[in-house]
Amino acid sequence: MNDEYKITFIRGATTATGNSVERIEEAVVELIDELIARNNLIKTNLLSITFTATKDLDACFPASIARKFNGLDSVAFLDCQQMYVSNDVDFCIRVMAQVLLPPNHPVKHPYLRGAAKLRTDRC
Repeated sequence: MNDEYKITFIRGATTATGNSVERIEEAVVELIDELIARNNLIKTNLLSITFTATKDLDACFPASIARKFNGLDSVAFLDCQQMYVSNDVDFCIRVMAQVLLPPNHPVKHPYLRGAAKLRTDRC
């Protein structure tokens, strides 16, 4: 690893507007776009992304969408089902991305759409 970078974790979340491939794709693409843009990421510095989805999202795997995303074919992806908690945010997709960033680079965690209420301190 280059000494100019350190491994950093970025969290984030969004919500889909429904349980269909199209709605999940819109949410995942927007979330990945924001994660990259807000943190000025070089796509090759994205090492891995773990997605979780609430149990009401089962039309497709978020990772299958991200895997097709432009320039992210070398990223390691994993999907998991989010633990069920009553009154959780519906249609919620969460991410934890492992990235390489320069030391002291400010990390901006994207919490979008209905997931913004999960972390109002980061929106």
